[in-house]
Amino acid sequence: MQADLANLHINPKRAVAYSLTAGFLLTTMDAVIKWLAADYAVTQIAFLRYVVGLFVALGLARASPAGIGGLATRRLPSHLWRSAFNIATMLTFYIAMREIPLANAVCINLASPIFMTLLSIPMLREKVPLSRWIAVLLGFVGIALIVQPNMQTGIGLGELMALISAITWSLTLVSSRRLSGSESSYTILFYYALTVVIVLGATMPWFWRTPDTWVDAGLFLLVGVLGSFGQFFLNQAYRYGPISLLAPFEYSGMIWAIFFDIVIWFNFPSNIMLLGAAIVIACCLYIARLGRSKA
Repeated sequence: MQADLANLHINPKRAVAYSLTAGFLLTTMDAVIKWLAADYAVTQIAFLRYVVGLFVALGLARASPAGIGGLATRRLPSHLWRSAFNIATMLTFYIAMREIPLANAVCINLASPIFMTLLSIPMLREKVPLSRWIAVLLGFVGIALIVQPNMQTGIGLGELMALISAITWSLTLVSSRRLSGSESSYTILFYYALTVVIVLGATMPWFWRTPDTWVDAGLFLLVGVLGSFGQFFLNQAYRYGPISLLAPFEYSGMIWAIFFDIVIWFNFPSNIMLLGAAIVIACCLYIARLGRSKA
């Protein structure tokens, strides 16, 4: 793994540009998915997204200097692990977006550094300093303000799915960073898209619904294009910059999520939700800063 990370090229400006572009594309895609999820199964949305993604990955590979041959890999198990984490992230997040406002789902999902700190103890055997524990605890306060659990019924389905998505997304980020040391961004996209098409394609006899209109068909295509290029730019960002550098720019997606919530669904965020979002973002940025200083 150390050899793979050593092969990464550090270019902060390029990494930030890729990260901001990915944030816009992926949040725009999330808004389209939330619209479609009112009428179609999330498994079908995910399946069609990566049918398109598979062709995009093949096109990017063909246009690269290495050609289609560049898709050859010796790290298939690592690709499969990353794909499993990302499939879980995708499906739980799609359900969350269907159930709760887009900005709420996005903010909870962006809390992944908080969960990554907890996961680093059993996975990486790290010793977490007191200052980071304080940031984690305050982060959970922020999440609680966003989720606003009911004393009788607990948290809702949407909030629960968003929390699970945040955990699996933190695992996806780690695997993406490791793979980027030896694998091209289009190779990572190709194997993930292929895995999704095979796994979710097997469920289509139970979930398939032919798009009702040409507009819906176009939106499915748009989801695939936005998601594929968003994922490609995200992989490129982690190729050129460490997670600790890119963390602040990931939160640009919150701005777009609030914008889409207001413009499309006339859903204005509450003051409590905004307070919780501010706490979560501040804690995650502090955790990222500690990680950068440690590195």
